[in-house]
Amino acid sequence: MRKTVAIGPLELKNRLFLAPMAGITNLPMRLIARDAGASLTFTEMVSVNGLTREGRKSFDLLKTTPEDRPIGMQLFGDEPEMLAEAAKLVEEYGDLIDINMGCPVKKVVGTGAGSALMKDPLKVGRIIRSVRSATRLPLTVKIRTGWVCGDDTFLEVGRIAQEEGCDAVTLHPRSRAQMFEGKANWSKIGELKSVLNIPVIGSGDLFGADDAVRMLQETGCDAVMVARGAMGNPWIFRESLSLLAGEEPAPPTVSERLTVARRHLELFTEFEGGRVALMEMRKHLSWYSKGLPGGAQFRATVNRIEDATELVVAMEEFFND
Repeated sequence: MRKTVAIGPLELKNRLFLAPMAGITNLPMRLIARDAGASLTFTEMVSVNGLTREGRKSFDLLKTTPEDRPIGMQLFGDEPEMLAEAAKLVEEYGDLIDINMGCPVKKVVGTGAGSALMKDPLKVGRIIRSVRSATRLPLTVKIRTGWVCGDDTFLEVGRIAQEEGCDAVTLHPRSRAQMFEGKANWSKIGELKSVLNIPVIGSGDLFGADDAVRMLQETGCDAVMVARGAMGNPWIFRESLSLLAGEEPAPPTVSERLTVARRHLELFTEFEGGRVALMEMRKHLSWYSKGLPGGAQFRATVNRIEDATELVVAMEEFFND
């Protein structure tokens, strides 16, 4: 099994990516994933409306560092011209542009963006054509199988993406109607791979290293994109790389969980300030403590803490027990 993948001119050192997740894949989270072995990470979803109207908060989502490269920038919107304009605006901020055509949440699809675009393949073609003409960067799209179960527009959309100049397609094999319920149908990833010549990236239900390796083997996809499975578990990348190399993966020790959680807090403090760091780390510590004895009580305690020093003490007490 090959070890690397190229998306257009972008050569990646392995086939394990961190997915874009709104409110989660900010710079601290991405750097933690990098340390664990992810070769490509993505910004949170960035609104083209915010970018084109000079919204500082939208540009803040593109904040990165040299250690956080290569970085993909995920844009969402439904107007070809605005998406093209946004692509020009962000070109200097990263290494790849991804168009979100898979987000199922109501406030996104209600604007005609995200997975709502799966209902209109012709519009998808106009969007990709417009963005492709606007940027020299590698261009990808992230899609679902369709709007509802059974309509399966993903094959048509995938072909259009390839014909209009996309360098790769990511498929999360659920319909919009499924949201995140039920089981992702990985066979759809294999179907898409069989009809495209550009790389196909698989996503959906990747919660452990064995899942990542199995998706690569079963579907023939070129890379995998880990989303919820990386929350509180950056070691999924390290463990997946070990399995792919034929080695026994080393699960994190409790002390390693503490070390990484403390680094996560330090990164949040450095880039976002103490108050944001405290509030953000509450949810991340809920994920870091998942499955550990006393985790529920720890989470309840953490969510009441209002002081960073007190938070560190609680972390040390919990992870050192």
